[in-house]
Amino acid sequence: MTTSRPWIKPAAAAAVVLALAGAGYASFFRATPAPDVTFISIAGEKVSTEALRGKVVMINFWATSCVTCVKEMPAMVDTYNKFKDQGLEFVAVAMQYDRPDYVLNFTEQRALPFKVALDSSGDLARQFGDVSLTPTTFLIDKQGNIIKKYVGEPDFATVHKLIAKELAG
Repeated sequence: MTTSRPWIKPAAAAAVVLALAGAGYASFFRATPAPDVTFISIAGEKVSTEALRGKVVMINFWATSCVTCVKEMPAMVDTYNKFKDQGLEFVAVAMQYDRPDYVLNFTEQRALPFKVALDSSGDLARQFGDVSLTPTTFLIDKQGNIIKKYVGEPDFATVHKLIAKELAG
């Protein structure tokens, strides 16, 4: 005499689905480490992502010829000024195709308060996932993981909330 248990197959299928969903969720939300790179600022200062561990960091890939980049730069300055005393670091990385004299002129005319680096070989953009669209901004947590990537101008109120949360954590 065999006992029929029709609920076993659906229960097993549900367990498999839940296990796969959990694995998918974990891999989707797994922290992505920021690449180990060294930025060379227009002032000649070397700054590595490794040396920035323990701080919340914004990396902004931009160009002087990018209308949106120029438009968002005052908000980037405001963001940096608002959070720098709480531990925010900021590196603005000028794209490979941007002329160094234009970058220097832009930086000086606007008195940019954060580090500005040149990506003259395009290596930094490649290491950050082949950045080609500007502006592209990365927010990196204190452990050196990329927690958010913005392509285009971000909603700065949302950015500020995320930065405040990360700085407090």
